Amino acid sequence: MTKTDASEIRMREAARADVSRVAELIMHGASVQKRTPGEIAAEAQDPVYLKAFDVIAGNPYNTLFVAELEGRVVGTYQITILPGMAERGRTRAKIESVHVAPECRSRGIGAIMMRHAIAFAAEKGVGLVELTSHKARPEAHRFYAGLGFVQSHEGFKMALSP
Repeated sequence: MTKTDASEIRMREAARADVSRVAELIMHGASVQKRTPGEIAAEAQDPVYLKAFDVIAGNPYNTLFVAELEGRVVGTYQITILPGMAERGRTRAKIESVHVAPECRSRGIGAIMMRHAIAFAAEKGVGLVELTSHKARPEAHRFYAGLGFVQSHEGFKMALSP
C-alpha cells in the first residue's frame, strides 16, 4: 500500500456535519464490530451522535479532530486535556477513538494523526500523553509502541447504566 504524504492530509476540528462519518469510522474500527457496512451507516445517523458531539464541542477540554484526504474524512481522534495534581500538577492529554477508514489503513494516516495529537497536546502545555487500546488489537499496540508510547499501566473499566 502506498504511504500517504503528510501534505495530502488536512487535519481539522470536526464539525457537526462530520458527525455521521466520524461515528461510522469509530464503528468500523471497533474491536468487536459485527455489523455490516449498511448497518453501520444506518446506525451512524442516530441523533444520539449529534448530542454527543454537542457535549464534546461545548467542553473546552475536549476536541474531536478529523483527517481529510482529497476532501473526504478518512480518520478521526478525540483528545481530552486533563489537569491534575499528580507529578506536581502535570497536565495530561488522553487520546481516544483513533480510527482510520478501513480502505485507508496502512498508509501512514494514523501516524500523521498521532503526530498531530502530540503537537496539539504540546501546544496546550501537556506533560504526558496517554491512550488506551483494546487488548484484542495487537496491531494497534505495535503501532503505538512504534510511535514511542510505552505500555506502563494496566487499565480497568466499569460500565455504568446511564
